[in-house]
Amino acid sequence: MPVQELQFGRAAATIPILDGEPGEELQVDTGWVGWLTFPLLPGKRRRFRAWIFTAVRSRYRFVYPTFEETTPRAIEACEAAWEFFQGIFKVLIPDNTKAIIVEPDALTPHVTQAFLEYVQARGFQVDPARVRHPRDKARVERAVATVRDDCFAGEILATLEDARVHAGHWCREEYGERLHSRTQRRPREHFQAEEQPLLLPRPTTPYDIPLWSVPKVARDQLAQVAKAFYSLPSSYKGQVLTARADQQTVRFYHRNLLVKTHPRKPPRGRSIDPQDYPLERSVYALRDVQALQRQAASYGEAVGRFAAALLDNPLPWTRMRRVYALLGLARRYGEARVNEACAMALAAEMFEVPRLQRMLEQATVSSATAPPASLPPARFLRPASQYALPLGSHEPTSVKERKRKGDDPQ
Repeated sequence: MPVQELQFGRAAATIPILDGEPGEELQVDTGWVGWLTFPLLPGKRRRFRAWIFTAVRSRYRFVYPTFEETTPRAIEACEAAWEFFQGIFKVLIPDNTKAIIVEPDALTPHVTQAFLEYVQARGFQVDPARVRHPRDKARVERAVATVRDDCFAGEILATLEDARVHAGHWCREEYGERLHSRTQRRPREHFQAEEQPLLLPRPTTPYDIPLWSVPKVARDQLAQVAKAFYSLPSSYKGQVLTARADQQTVRFYHRNLLVKTHPRKPPRGRSIDPQDYPLERSVYALRDVQALQRQAASYGEAVGRFAAALLDNPLPWTRMRRVYALLGLARRYGEARVNEACAMALAAEMFEVPRLQRMLEQATVSSATAPPASLPPARFLRPASQYALPLGSHEPTSVKERKRKGDDPQ
């Protein structure tokens, strides 16, 4: 009675939405659909999910099993779907999975950077369903239970590839050949007759799935992308950048501006650009022995030969600290003195930097304490005639007295 009289509690009327033009809309949903069993490990199983694509017009369906619901797996599933349908639909209608949608919104949803780049490369559009509005993708909403119970229930599958092969056979030969309750046509025949000729051309080359990340530039000016390290200029030290890595290159962006490009390296690899570091740091960090020797030769010919003698070793980078100490002596004592000391050391076949330092220190002390060649005259020196008493002779007093008394025979 309340429902009839007051219209209280009555469910809203369901209005069917038109299917649209052939070859335009493709709805997609995900869910857990089956288990993998391992013959060599009794009792061990692994659960897998599937990306389920359903053509709105013909209801033709494609199932792609996978373990993850990530952006790379979403792109991989779309590529497999275009191969299965032999073309690309103009509009893809997913739910608000994080693999495709970063921020759901009824008017302006934000698509992930990697998937948006993929959409632009393949030439279709994304129109995600609203949050908690399953009727926006009603053609695929209940497909997860159908795929789980009809396709994979009771099947013994050992690998994910076995599951994909079985799913493809089920879509074409079983589900595709059944009479659909709404269209009253077989989905596969319906799709091939009306939709397939109107699809966009399918891709001819595989898509290079990029990896987007937000690494932070460390104190050593290196940023980590996919477990590999890449150098950045010193001005970006400590900042968070946006990185895009494909199979060939790695690009770094700062506020949507490209700041650095590196060749892609495998995990634990390094791509170092010497231009990113100051010269005094890059020589030691990159173990550039030749650049260090040229730097020593700039202080003089003898210093260059002394540095070359220090670096004459099967492992010259182990002697770089000695050359740095030699350059420190050249800056402290001057190029001329160090060149002279190096020439003396090379003549004596002495190649020890500490002894060369002692030679320079001892030469500094001796030159500072040596007396001058001639003393200048005193400023207040006076002649003897200006003194009050005359200067006596240097004879002893006893001899003078004997001369005065006449006792001296002389």
